[in-house]
Amino acid sequence: MTTIALYNLKGGVGKTASCVNFAYLAAADGYKTLLWDIDPQGSSTFYYKVKPKTHPGIKKLVMKDADLENAIMSTDFELLDVIPADNSSKSFDIMLEEMKGNKNRLKSILKQLQGEYDFVFIDCPPGFSVLSENIFNASDIVLMPVIPTTLSIRTYHMVKDYFKEKDLDMSKMMCFFTMTDLRKNLHNEIMNELYKDKRFFQNYIPYLSDVEKMGVYKAPIMEFANSSYAAQCYRELWLEIKEGVL
Repeated sequence: MTTIALYNLKGGVGKTASCVNFAYLAAADGYKTLLWDIDPQGSSTFYYKVKPKTHPGIKKLVMKDADLENAIMSTDFELLDVIPADNSSKSFDIMLEEMKGNKNRLKSILKQLQGEYDFVFIDCPPGFSVLSENIFNASDIVLMPVIPTTLSIRTYHMVKDYFKEKDLDMSKMMCFFTMTDLRKNLHNEIMNELYKDKRFFQNYIPYLSDVEKMGVYKAPIMEFANSSYAAQCYRELWLEIKEGVL
């Protein structure tokens, strides 16, 4: 089982759209796939139109003897399941409190899925916290979308510094460019510079309207614009990522 966390310190970088599309593509490749939506905004849950009749509550999902089975919901797509977000008012605070003092809590919880899934994708909340440290420890890959702008590059370096400060495995941190516009000199310059950092995949996701339309269709791009350039870019990037982690 390979656990891939989609993470960025800041929001609005295409993290959730990428998580939704990668999970879809993994399942389409024949891999048993789970997407755990931990972001309190619940956008991945929204895209997959998952509405649990009852939710066990976030506390039961992060306690030492957590049982994930009751939280896992099926989607309309074969081989693809989701643990939907619990967006109740106190859920995020509860999760932070339960993780406090144990940076491996989430890792031990995910062990019960070993043998059940080939891929687990985690849609992470932004920011640094005991939860993010737990996610980093539990994941095989921390996949970070990066917009090629000055502020986003600053964020990228802040995440690298956090990994070093917390003595996290730097080899887990992998990145790809998103919302790129090659008509802009700044985007080209930043991409050319950071491609020297072997952490970045060569394929990237341009700034395209079809990505934004995911919210309208409540679906991965391949479901409503399979022949589009956006779908092609995601397929090529997923192929590169898959080859890099398997």
